[in-house]
Amino acid sequence: MSASNKQDIVIARDLVKRFPGVGKNAPEIHALDGLTLAIGKGELTALVGPDGAGKTTFQRLIAGLYVPDSGSLTVLDTDVVADPQSIQNRISYMPQRFGLYEDLSVQENLDLYADLHGVPSSERQTRFARLLAVTDLARFTDRPAGKLSGGMKQKLGLACTLVRSPDLLLLDEPSVGVDPLSRRDLWNIIEQLVRDESLSVIISTAYMDEAERCARVYVMDKGRILASGTPEELRQKAAGKTWLAVPPQGVKSRTLQARLLEKRDTVADAVPKGDAVRFICQSADDKATPQEVNATPREPELEDGFMLLLHQAQPKASASAPVKAEMVAAQHNDEDANKPAIAVKNLVRQFGDFTAVASTSFDVRRGEIFGLLGPNGAGKTTTFRMLCGLLPASGGQLEVAGMNLRTATAKARARIGYVSQKFALYGNLSVRENLSFFGGAYGLTGKKLSSQIAASLEQFELSPDAISGELPGGFKQRLSMAVALLHEPEIVFLDEPTSGIDPLARRLFWYTIGELANKGITIIVTTHFMEEAEYCDRIAIQDAGKLLALGTPKEVRQLAGLDHTADMNSAFIAIVENARAKTNGTPAHA
Repeated sequence: MSASNKQDIVIARDLVKRFPGVGKNAPEIHALDGLTLAIGKGELTALVGPDGAGKTTFQRLIAGLYVPDSGSLTVLDTDVVADPQSIQNRISYMPQRFGLYEDLSVQENLDLYADLHGVPSSERQTRFARLLAVTDLARFTDRPAGKLSGGMKQKLGLACTLVRSPDLLLLDEPSVGVDPLSRRDLWNIIEQLVRDESLSVIISTAYMDEAERCARVYVMDKGRILASGTPEELRQKAAGKTWLAVPPQGVKSRTLQARLLEKRDTVADAVPKGDAVRFICQSADDKATPQEVNATPREPELEDGFMLLLHQAQPKASASAPVKAEMVAAQHNDEDANKPAIAVKNLVRQFGDFTAVASTSFDVRRGEIFGLLGPNGAGKTTTFRMLCGLLPASGGQLEVAGMNLRTATAKARARIGYVSQKFALYGNLSVRENLSFFGGAYGLTGKKLSSQIAASLEQFELSPDAISGELPGGFKQRLSMAVALLHEPEIVFLDEPTSGIDPLARRLFWYTIGELANKGITIIVTTHFMEEAEYCDRIAIQDAGKLLALGTPKEVRQLAGLDHTADMNSAFIAIVENARAKTNGTPAHA
């Protein structure tokens, strides 16, 4: 930790915060376990770390919403425990689920938060005008908040958080569930505030490219600081250990990734990118692994340093080892082998006079990982819900698992699994009780149900007696996946399955998805993490209800006019913005 001085806006020493354990007779949770740090004034500071690292707990302590069990915490030269109200009068805090009033308009939400914070009438007009201009919401002041897209809701939440001018702004993963274009806009707003108003901002984020934009980054794990420094300083922790490998002809990059991840003694991390796999060796002395896969050195990135730090902090026999997907094997009839798992032709969905999906056509092959991508409000969620049988189509043809969804919806649903974006299981039931209930709903009974539950608990490393609603985000997603796979479906639908979970948990989740696809199960996934598009065999990009691009990640880069080294974020933004420019230039979610 740097020596504290009068320019430090937050000073924590030996900070401890405990919570009761999750489940029966469970030990208490040390959310913060002797955390010590000092955060400088007038800077953009990032908190990064896996689920359960203590990032949200720390921000809530800073905001005076929690009281520490021991240690000291000074914010804005004030002891948080002694005078939390004084601090709350000077900070603004935007939690992960910001409380917008969805039946009130954009302007009414701003007025309400100005009233709550006691913003003088004389200051409001100027403040509102600036916030509406910087968030590009000035055209939508009369629109109800509930009718805004996800990205616009986040912008309004930020505007409401800033109706008063704070000395410190706390942002808890503000861009979770937001598409790349809206995420870019959100960060432009944040950086402008830091630049123009010298605002101090502490942000927790699951995106390493966001942490890259901060002056200082704190890597947290299990309530402690693993490391801190500038993005460059943390990046250099992986210097000499980062490599790029191209799979042999006919081998998928995710197959090579899985093989590398199984070498846990030498490989700390591996992730596909384009036609290659980026991986990190635990030691710069390891030459055997790079030689084995004909790898070439590459420059380290912040995420490399982050993943290496996390891997080194894990116990040797830990849950960081890849989860094996051996429980499920898709069952296909021989005559169905050459048929697509999903066939969509001229699919249309209208809501009154609004067309959410306009004449969309594509096929999804059996055993394929197919990504459905698009900005907030693009129509991808509507398409996804029609594919699952949760929403009837207004027109066109749709076959799932060889069945017409219009005439055999129930039979088709019996052959699919579904993981929703939001945790949709029974939060007050234990893990085992949820598995038992949904297994029964899928028609499993007796020994078959018991064996499937036992296999699920082992496969996803779940504690059977843990209360489901109290699980960390990554484990909630594991449970959701376990439930979706109980009845051995042919097709699994994943609606933003990794939204809000950290990079380490995302790696494990996608390893499991790849193993399922290798066993012949078809995976349909929506995601706002463009790096996850690299795991897909093919992706479709939608906007304004229309299909803009369809192909492999490499083909989509080519459609965007970019080379094979470009990241998918850039390709996605280029395709959407080019399509909008050819129409009228108005964002689809506006």
